[in-house]
Amino acid sequence: MSVLKHFTPANLQTQYQMTRVMAGLSADVTRAYAQWMTALALHPGFVMKHSVSLTGDYLGIGGELLRQAVGSPVKPNGHGGDRRFSGESWERRPVFNAVRKAWQANTRTLLSLAEGTPGLDADTARKLRFFTGQFLDAVAPSNYALSNPEVLAAARATRGRNFIDGLRNFWSDLDLEHGRLKISMSDMGAFKVGRDLAITPGKVIYQNELMQLIQYTPTTAKVARRPLLIIPPWLNKYYVLDMQPSNSLVRWAVEQGHTVFLISWVNPNGETRDKTFDDYLREGPLAALDVIKDVTGQKEVNAMGYCLGGILLTVLLAWLEKKGEKPIRSATFMTTLVDYSDVGDIKVFVNEELVDRLEAAGRAKGFIPGDNVSWGFRMLRAPDLIWSFIINHYLLGKPRVPFDLLYWNEDATNMPAACHTWFMRNMYLKNLLREPDALEVAGERIDVSRIKTPSYVLATRDDHIAPWKTCYQATQLFSGPSRFVLGNSGHIAGAINPPTKVKYGYRAGDETPANPDAWFEATEEHPGSWWVDWGKWLKQHTGGQVNARQPGKHKDYPVIEDAPGAYVKRSMEETR
Repeated sequence: MSVLKHFTPANLQTQYQMTRVMAGLSADVTRAYAQWMTALALHPGFVMKHSVSLTGDYLGIGGELLRQAVGSPVKPNGHGGDRRFSGESWERRPVFNAVRKAWQANTRTLLSLAEGTPGLDADTARKLRFFTGQFLDAVAPSNYALSNPEVLAAARATRGRNFIDGLRNFWSDLDLEHGRLKISMSDMGAFKVGRDLAITPGKVIYQNELMQLIQYTPTTAKVARRPLLIIPPWLNKYYVLDMQPSNSLVRWAVEQGHTVFLISWVNPNGETRDKTFDDYLREGPLAALDVIKDVTGQKEVNAMGYCLGGILLTVLLAWLEKKGEKPIRSATFMTTLVDYSDVGDIKVFVNEELVDRLEAAGRAKGFIPGDNVSWGFRMLRAPDLIWSFIINHYLLGKPRVPFDLLYWNEDATNMPAACHTWFMRNMYLKNLLREPDALEVAGERIDVSRIKTPSYVLATRDDHIAPWKTCYQATQLFSGPSRFVLGNSGHIAGAINPPTKVKYGYRAGDETPANPDAWFEATEEHPGSWWVDWGKWLKQHTGGQVNARQPGKHKDYPVIEDAPGAYVKRSMEETR
């Protein structure tokens, strides 16, 4: 019966529409490869050049293998930063060394062909490089027991027990109810939201259909006069900003003496099917600003937006400028795109036909299932987020390691259908946010160039979702003063980089020339966390200090429940 409950008309319609989305993506990829074959046929010299180069690589590998066969030592040449081949067996054992080098030679050649074939437009070349890369990652020798020396060594050491444990891990990842393999990245039983994660003390003091507003309990006698409002993305649960005490940005901000308010978005279900981007603006940050003003008596706040939350903050600022209102004293943007001219490899999943089909899938149930989207994000970093877990869990039979960020990554949310497809069409497809008065939101034509609010713009160097040079364009579009900061690492780890765990450095600068490379050359690398730099910048906009504010004291906004609240705990299973 637990399986049959999913075979409802709405679920079947959603599955049908998502199948159409995937069929549209497949057709798009097929067209790209057909164009590639035609272009290659028209440029035989280009193909010959790569063939000669690949033949030379093979001859070099074969010659080295013969020399090793007669006693010459293996010459180590490193794994080139590819962690799949970091084990010493890949260097020390000649056959595996040759297999690795052959795969790497094939990879270089095919990716060069995909990227550089004359006669292909940039979007087609990007698709070819991405999906060719996916195929090459899938056939990497590290993914197969017989061609991975570490797996063979584990089999000898455990007498094959690793394969039995791997099969057990594989079986536990099979989701028979929904007909899929859900490759676990973390021990999902190791954490619980409200017990291990999202445990900074606070209270839910307001809620509507789309969000709960949390006010956190102060830990200092005095606090900044202007409160801090945090707007997380609606695509993920907010607690990436409030993980464990040692890496919680929320807790750190509270400890720095800020009255922190945070929006916790609902995990959408059929009841929110008609909610649009306008509703997310009105019922999200605009509603929060009204509550904060009533609770604190302050007309101004400092605001922070992360990823999609930063986009909503950008729209909010432009909307308020159009209305002639200035309730936001400063704005912090974390890994936020305002310009969409280059969005990286995520562009391979976005075109008009696919968005139309995604919209149809959303209409079936009122939301777009989040697990379908999370798989696409994992493909952007397949070696790290897909194949490494297949190797470790299924081939080596290792137990899953508790990791809070990966647990959060798997705790997916659905996408609000009408809101998200509007966003995809107007931002990713048409790039209208940067165009003056091109977008109408909540009854107003907005222009981001009118934003004069001082801004702190954070990007991360290895971001696969929001490329840093594209994030940098916000400093050129806004009219107010901007401080641009570039953290090391990626979209999540580079942002959640607490001072207590010094792992990644950053660059920062108040001078923002038009060319991001010029900014990079003019700045210096700083060790430690960008949080400290942000804290110093934010202090300029706090407006002095007042006595600490306790949540739930205002008569119109009593405590509804303790943080983290019910909305963040709603799982995808509850929304199906």
